Amino acid sequence: MATDYDTPRKTDEELHEESLEELKAQRVDAQSGQIDVDEAAETLELPGADLSGEELAVRVVPKQEDEFTCSRCFLVHHITQLAKGEGAKAVCKECN
Repeated sequence: MATDYDTPRKTDEELHEESLEELKAQRVDAQSGQIDVDEAAETLELPGADLSGEELAVRVVPKQEDEFTCSRCFLVHHITQLAKGEGAKAVCKECN
């Protein structure tokens, strides 16, 4: 892109005023589309999503001998994911 060096340059004050006007315009635009999530959740109805009579049945399996709990992310990983430490100080490869 070519630059025309003969055009008059804007002063710092003019640039500052333009920046403020642009920021104000962006703020107004951003605020106009905001939705209160709590209000929307109360009135939001999804078709076929009435789960009030449903019960979840989940089988919980205790931690196995070849698994450990990461001391940073608190997730249970297979022993192959162990990066360092033992017992309560074990750290997985993702957190290392």
